[in-house]
Amino acid sequence: MIKNWKLLPVGPFSKYFKIKFNIVFAVLTCHFAFSQEREMVKVNISTDKEYQTIHNFAASDAWAAQFTGLWPDDKKNLMADWLFSLENNTDGSPRGIGLSAWRFNIGAGSEAQGEESGIKDPWRRAEGFLQDNANYDWHQQAGQQWFLQAAKERGVNQFIAFVNSPPIQMTRNNKAHSKDGLAANLSYDRYVDYGVFLANFLHHFRDSLAIDFDYISPFNEPQWEWKGGQEGSPWNNDELANATRVIDSIFVTANLNSKIEITEAGQIDYLTGEKEKYHNRSNQIETFFNPVSPNYLGNLRSVALKIAAHSYFTTWDISKLKKERERIAKKLEEYPSLEYWMSEYCILENNEEIKGKGRDLGMKTALYVARLIHADLTIANASAWHWWLAMSPYDFKDGLIYVDKETNDRDFYDSKLLWALGNYSRFIRPGAKRVSVAYDNYNTEENLKNGVLLSAYKNTDDSLVLVAINQSDAVTDIKLNVPLPPNTKIERYVTSESHNLSKIPNGQFGKGKIQVLGKSLTTFVFNVGE
Repeated sequence: MIKNWKLLPVGPFSKYFKIKFNIVFAVLTCHFAFSQEREMVKVNISTDKEYQTIHNFAASDAWAAQFTGLWPDDKKNLMADWLFSLENNTDGSPRGIGLSAWRFNIGAGSEAQGEESGIKDPWRRAEGFLQDNANYDWHQQAGQQWFLQAAKERGVNQFIAFVNSPPIQMTRNNKAHSKDGLAANLSYDRYVDYGVFLANFLHHFRDSLAIDFDYISPFNEPQWEWKGGQEGSPWNNDELANATRVIDSIFVTANLNSKIEITEAGQIDYLTGEKEKYHNRSNQIETFFNPVSPNYLGNLRSVALKIAAHSYFTTWDISKLKKERERIAKKLEEYPSLEYWMSEYCILENNEEIKGKGRDLGMKTALYVARLIHADLTIANASAWHWWLAMSPYDFKDGLIYVDKETNDRDFYDSKLLWALGNYSRFIRPGAKRVSVAYDNYNTEENLKNGVLLSAYKNTDDSLVLVAINQSDAVTDIKLNVPLPPNTKIERYVTSESHNLSKIPNGQFGKGKIQVLGKSLTTFVFNVGE
């Protein structure tokens, strides 16, 4: 671009000035070009336009907690801090991701059967409270109980218990999995026994351990055949409805306030329409909450007015990701008394973007899951979001924390996914309302796939939380238009290849401008009047 050097000084210093001018001009030119090319996203946030209430973010104790809960104190306490802590490190960065709920797996007792259980992997067997002599051994599942108490000690006050299989002493084949996958592995004449078992469990934990389970899920992923590999039972819709009526009557008689969580569907599309395979396990919103349905359950006192499902196999391609969640939102409009909870997910899919097999402690998995969280919250209007395994020993993308597969004591590792979930769970607290965010290409398929994804939430203390997912490599500037008082303070927390939910200076905000690093999740917390 510099052609006419006749304007430069002549004489012995001309060469120096020429070089100096060339360097300065090049630097200025590059800076100008970089500034011109950086993306600017103009965002309007309307805090008075509210959507769903956010109740919690959670993960489950299956199956590793039965072992890690018995590991040395320093190790299990650090894992518990990572999962539940609301405290900060000395630099102001969170010590943990502050999960606001915890899912406890009620075991069926397959562990006592060993290899005879038909479940090859000991880490997928579970202990059981009910014993062969019909008595209860409440010392069972001690490792899981340790994490349950650790969660409570660190401020968690929402608990969900879930059942993969009824106790082996009750099932048709005395196993914690089905023989043929065609019907529930529990005969009708044992429904009362199953309800009494669940009631006894809830009474014990409430009265003896001061753990009050808000919800209990007796039918986890009833769509699948569950013929081995881990504890599980299929349930047809009519079986599920009949069992729920029995359980409800027992809970009412026992004066239990815990609500029955249904449907825990294995995929979200089993909620919204008929499926060719196992059609009698699909269309569950209509089946259980339409008053004209023979399987209507919405009038039972113990049944929670919510639907729960798992986001498996509906995350790719992007058109499917969006379409299936729009179907959930549409159904919620037809049934305004219901909430939707996304109650389990890990990466099982194999697609052109990601594969379930192979651990990934880095940002690729974190960003893939972050996009899903964004879609579940902003398209499907989920009121809760739950990851599957809090701790995993597997070479798979299923854990927040990874542990060596040793029962007594080994090493463990955090993941970027752990901290990325914390960009939501640590700052969007129970009772928060999602509020309106508007910008060009908001939730278009193209932007969902590659762009910057933004969502905002208003906590009960009036703090405003903005979560930004930047899927591109480039730094992105965001120009905010949001009605906040002039004394509002802003905090920024970043998860990237270089940061684990780190609190870092925000830089300028005087003109409503904030910055998001490439390949990152960034949470901005706007504290009013502090």
